[in-house]
Amino acid sequence: MTVITRFAPSPTGRLHVGNIRTALHNWMFARANGGKFVLRIDDTDPERSEERFVDAIRADLDWLGMTPDAEERQSARFALYEARFAALVASGHVYPAYETTQELDLKRKIQAGRGLPPIYDRAALALDDDARAKLEADGVQPHWRFKLDHDSAIAWDDLIRGAAHFEAKTMSDPVIRRADGSWLYMLPSAIDDAEMGVTHVVRGEDHVSNTALQLQMFAALGVTPPRFAHEALLTGAEGKLSKRLGSLGVDHFREVGIEPQAVRALLARIGTSDPVEPIADAAPLIAGFDFARFGRAPARFDEVELAALNARILHTLPFEAVAERLPEGMDVAGWEAVRPNLVTLADAADWWGVIEGPIAVEGDIDAAYLDQALAVAGEIDWSSDPWHALTARLKAETGRKGKALFLPLRRALTGRDHGPDMAALLPLIGRERALERLAAR
Repeated sequence: MTVITRFAPSPTGRLHVGNIRTALHNWMFARANGGKFVLRIDDTDPERSEERFVDAIRADLDWLGMTPDAEERQSARFALYEARFAALVASGHVYPAYETTQELDLKRKIQAGRGLPPIYDRAALALDDDARAKLEADGVQPHWRFKLDHDSAIAWDDLIRGAAHFEAKTMSDPVIRRADGSWLYMLPSAIDDAEMGVTHVVRGEDHVSNTALQLQMFAALGVTPPRFAHEALLTGAEGKLSKRLGSLGVDHFREVGIEPQAVRALLARIGTSDPVEPIADAAPLIAGFDFARFGRAPARFDEVELAALNARILHTLPFEAVAERLPEGMDVAGWEAVRPNLVTLADAADWWGVIEGPIAVEGDIDAAYLDQALAVAGEIDWSSDPWHALTARLKAETGRKGKALFLPLRRALTGRDHGPDMAALLPLIGRERALERLAAR
């Protein structure tokens, strides 16, 4: 069996961090099992679906390194839905219902007043052909419901949640098609999963009840259902479901300087028993992917943790991975010198400016010490390790050590009190610029 997973967003907006996590885990599971990862654009709602969002979804997945193996569009599959729908109507698994939204709301209010669950009463099934014909003659168009088998329990072995169980008689027959003929999510999704050979569906735990309903749809279609894995939902740093999570997406991450590797490394592990680590390469993350490691407690997404992880990953990236985005002129030596001090890649330009100058020196200047440093700097050998040659001579001549020895030099040479290792920076600054900076007052 070839493992096939799918990520099925609706192109009605940009992907947010929760969507990205779902896509990532579907992609990782497919890759871990030598399978296929499919992007399915669920664009059955023509009024809300926009092509610009389709393009954005593709671009976001590409940026994250999760380019799909195939893409499908639900809007191109309507003929298939019509055929399966007609067969389900003929077999009695789907039936027309004529209540308006207001009438259904009233029914639910009456049920609530009686302390009853808000389950559809199947009044539409009591209508005979003449009653239905009269309603349609009066201009009432039906919506369509899937008829659940109330005599059977619904059970499956969830890859994360374990044994799951629902009583069909406690659930309403779901509406699968609106009166205007447009499709709701449930049936087309089940049809597509069956027709596309999807073997595993990874999605949020808010879909658990949908899975229960869709399992009966798979049975009515006469197909074997996929395996399901329902993940705990993401929460914000405060431990609650956060509206902000719905606004955090690839555009935001790029804007604040987060690398795709950091997004992957964090979302691959939060909610599992594995530690979040600065793993830039997707391969070890994929190799260790296992639903048995996922917990049922909400997964906590923290932007501060992501930023810290981003810095740690930057500190591991080779020059080749970032060369195209570095400041003009920065080479391997420059990258390796500044890399340990970066929080985002944009900081590299700041440090390259420190190296190439000009710089501004603020704060106290130890003029006499810098005069002595200027004289020594003009005499040392700059061909190998000028920083240690400079500081060794100054330490011997002045008796200075520690902060008193190093800080005035760092400040005069970089304009900063902190930063990358001066042994790496000074050769890049070079003899002429270093002498100019030590001579400046």
